[in-house]
Amino acid sequence: MIEPLKKKVVRMLDRLRKRFGPRRGSAPRAHPETRQHNIFEAAAAYVSACADDDEPRMDEAAGWVSPEALSFGVNELACRAVIALARERGQSPRTVARTLLGLPAA
Repeated sequence: MIEPLKKKVVRMLDRLRKRFGPRRGSAPRAHPETRQHNIFEAAAAYVSACADDDEPRMDEAAGWVSPEALSFGVNELACRAVIALARERGQSPRTVARTLLGLPAA
């Protein structure tokens, strides 16, 4: 179940790297010491800051990547978390997701 998802994510990231990666002959970045954050680092930082109700950390993490990329990363994190909880509890991902959101059983 996770393997097809991983393949989709890898393909999407490859397309993003090809489209937005450094081009040959491009000038070096103005601040080489500034480390680039990836989608998943931004998502993990953003979600953990939300859980801690830490607005400054949320704003910082949100600035690391585009809003679309952050949304994708948060979605991926949510999917992985629900799958992990479902396995741990011996329940379906649907049941776990509905329980986490306080929804009645379907």
